[in-house]
Amino acid sequence: MPSALIAPVVVLACGNPSRGDDALGPLLLERLQAWLEAEGLADGFELIGDFQLQIEHALDLAGRRLALFIDAGHATQSPFEFRRIAAGQSTRHSTHALSPEAVLAVLPRVSDAEPPPAFLLCVCGEHFELGAALSVAAQSNAAQAFALLERLCYAPVLAGWAEAASAFVDMNHGGD
Repeated sequence: MPSALIAPVVVLACGNPSRGDDALGPLLLERLQAWLEAEGLADGFELIGDFQLQIEHALDLAGRRLALFIDAGHATQSPFEFRRIAAGQSTRHSTHALSPEAVLAVLPRVSDAEPPPAFLLCVCGEHFELGAALSVAAQSNAAQAFALLERLCYAPVLAGWAEAASAFVDMNHGGD
């Protein structure tokens, strides 16, 4: 596919809708798709959802200006964490087999492309049991995370996303 047809931003969300709060990734992705279409911004984004990240998802990163991974986390600070990530070994934010950092590391191994600047939005979840419904806390956390997604998508540029991640870290960790 010619690079002119590749959306500049890719959003990869993972999670299992049948496992309670693990549905946060797919839920936010679905809501984001509708919002992007309503705002006339859909052409600038490719949204990809799956139960978990796979090696093949590395190819979805090629030719992008930015990448955003969305997932639910067991031990994530409430309501969510937003940070820049880099290619490397897993930092284990979730129970999924392959971390976003590992997916980023695969791309240069299978192609001559380098991964784009990437960020992780990990939304705090509480209940991940098979057949469980989305918890009330997860619904609230998703609403707060979606407000951030709207801001990011209105200005999909590295400097703005990096500033948002830095501000989030400073606000939640006292600048540590």
